[in-house]
Amino acid sequence: MTADGSGGVSSEPETSDSLKTFGAVLKALREEAGLTQEEFAPRVQYSVHYIAKIEQGKRFPPKSLPDRAGVVLGPVAKRVLTAGARSLTKGAGLASWFRKWAIIEETAISLYAYECRAIPGLLQPESYIRAISERRLPPLAEDELEQQVAARLERQRLLTERPNTTFSFIVEQALLERGLGGREVTRAVVDRLLEAGAQRNVEIQVMPLYQEDHGGSGGQMYLAETSDHQWMGYFEGHDSSTLLRDPKLASSMLQRYGKMRSQALSCQATVSLLEQMRGAQ
Repeated sequence: MTADGSGGVSSEPETSDSLKTFGAVLKALREEAGLTQEEFAPRVQYSVHYIAKIEQGKRFPPKSLPDRAGVVLGPVAKRVLTAGARSLTKGAGLASWFRKWAIIEETAISLYAYECRAIPGLLQPESYIRAISERRLPPLAEDELEQQVAARLERQRLLTERPNTTFSFIVEQALLERGLGGREVTRAVVDRLLEAGAQRNVEIQVMPLYQEDHGGSGGQMYLAETSDHQWMGYFEGHDSSTLLRDPKLASSMLQRYGKMRSQALSCQATVSLLEQMRGAQ
């Protein structure tokens, strides 16, 4: 089968027992040391709110937490937390129909994305993720929303942990002009795009509002090149997704994507536009 569609599979974020277990272990170790969250958080250089979310299983622990916690709680706690962090379920909080693509993302040597509906997930600042999640229908429960935010932020480590992966993003200017979530959220998006675009392996191009020769009329598309140099395509909509493995279909998407790269603003012109927009916020 060359096209995998998930049909009406639920889009609700799945809970993660591993995250909850890690949080419970951290809480037990902290309490065993006789420390409150308010006492523990500044010693490991995180906010009380962040530590609380980790202990509740609603945040992925940052890589530095076991080391920092070890200084406060001792070497045994460090070993326990390090082992626990390694066993965390990857993809917790991701919609079930998205998981196949998330796995492909993890090992791809090239990732291309064209978005006309929302800022690509790998480029969304937390405030934008929350703005989107809070507007979901039917509404998400609080713990589901937190899982979704945590999962998306966790995915973004790909941009920094895979320096040999080539990332290319084409984003419609209309998404920046829309102002989803308000002025502060839009400013955070612009800052995030400028920050990510400064990385050597990341290219970000804005498709201008007026472009009569536009190759993206077919809508959103994602492309990934595997380690054996095979290309796959992906698109989604209305709580479902389709993964395209057929080389002919992937080739067609690559041609369209290449055309759009020539039609969008150059990376340098995109930076100029984003800086102009930031100054106007």
